[in-house]
Amino acid sequence: MGSVYAGLLADAGKDVSVVDVWEEHIQAIREHGLRVEGASGDRVVRNLQAVTNVAELDPCDLVIIATKASGVGAAARAVGPILRDDTLVLTIQNGLGAGERICEHMPGDNVLLGVAGGFGASIKGPGHAHHNGMQLIRIGEMNGGLTERVEKVASVWRDAGFNVKSFADIEQLVWEKFICNVTFSAPCTVFQRTISEVMEDPYAWKIALTCGLEADAAARAKNIALSFDDAEEYVSAFGRRMPDARPSMLLDHLDRRPSEIDAINGMVPVVAAEVGTRAPYNEVLTAIVKSREMTFKR
Repeated sequence: MGSVYAGLLADAGKDVSVVDVWEEHIQAIREHGLRVEGASGDRVVRNLQAVTNVAELDPCDLVIIATKASGVGAAARAVGPILRDDTLVLTIQNGLGAGERICEHMPGDNVLLGVAGGFGASIKGPGHAHHNGMQLIRIGEMNGGLTERVEKVASVWRDAGFNVKSFADIEQLVWEKFICNVTFSAPCTVFQRTISEVMEDPYAWKIALTCGLEADAAARAKNIALSFDDAEEYVSAFGRRMPDARPSMLLDHLDRRPSEIDAINGMVPVVAAEVGTRAPYNEVLTAIVKSREMTFKR
């Protein structure tokens, strides 16, 4: 996703630098440009500064953190040298807790939260990103409220071809995506099936739906202002919009990579314990996913 963001923003004439610890990816961008293909077209973007060390960059106006959930803390710690007092930090991840992890390393006054939906991004190889769609990016202040600076950031993204909306209550949107992710991420991974394949199997669907309902119950106990009353219909409609999709967690396991399970299904029992609800289905699926991931390290 970070490569998609960088490619489209740079292609629109923005001054963009990219940072990644994957040296082959950075070297390919330096030598051949960044190729981004898919729903936005097919382009090779060459006007990018690509580095593996943040300290090589000058201070900037906006930092976009688009790592896996497990990399948010390290990224937030690393970007210190390029932050000015007015630099905004926009974090876009799956799951919960990204904003809190960033605030362990910097004040939260300039932190924005983003929620991306309907992209289906993947890396085809070093210097080559692909995405199946670009439905919507939602952004908002971590501390709530609509501000002029959020709308200014949104306009920069719109100029690059993204569909972006700013929201006063971004926490609501984070949770609404989280409930959908919880419904499909671990279940699709455990059963190794697409979203539609899980929904069409009554046994798998009962497990997936219950995972989502446990997240919904925790959200309501936490007084999150969800926009829907019927969680089953909400997650079912989400699934019907992308029947052939394979969640990123499943893609991680197919490539034998650790997933974001701790920030997605693994977070439901954590929040449930805080608010007095229960999440046994998410506990079990999280344990299965983490058990499998132990074999990836061997």
